[in-house]
Amino acid sequence: MPVTLQSIKFWQYSRRTLNGLAALVCGGLIATALFMQYVMDLNPCYLCIVQRVFVITTGVILLAAVLHNPARRGQQWYSLFGGLSAATGAGFSIRQLWLQGLPEDQVPACGPSADYLFDALPWRDALSMLLRGDGNCAEVQWTLLGLSIPGWTLMAFAGLALLCLWQGLRDCKTIS
Repeated sequence: MPVTLQSIKFWQYSRRTLNGLAALVCGGLIATALFMQYVMDLNPCYLCIVQRVFVITTGVILLAAVLHNPARRGQQWYSLFGGLSAATGAGFSIRQLWLQGLPEDQVPACGPSADYLFDALPWRDALSMLLRGDGNCAEVQWTLLGLSIPGWTLMAFAGLALLCLWQGLRDCKTIS
């Protein structure tokens, strides 16, 4: 029997299986980011680095849920924290897409490297600049099907957040 969308009933999979698959997706996203950085020679901007942190955080939370495999209440906590992490990452993706959509005369100035920021400024100021982004974040370095990297990252974060929400709300009879 061929595999079709109708034959794949992901809602029948255990929380543990879906969390494991989502953690693998996070690992794949980071592998793709590293490929783009080191093979395609695309330098990550401040907001790209922040989004990577939230992809890793979401993946670690989901991996912890797989390894811990708690009962329903614990799964809900993992789902809550995984969903919050993914939603926060989505917010930074939206911020970068907003910067990319600005007219050229409104794009903020480009700043120094993140290494320099943390070496030269107090950590609070450096972190604030990192989270806001700069002119480098407005540059579109790569697209696929008309979407830039933060657009694809936003879709990944939205999928992860929806999965976490669904995992937290799903029927407790399917725990395994």
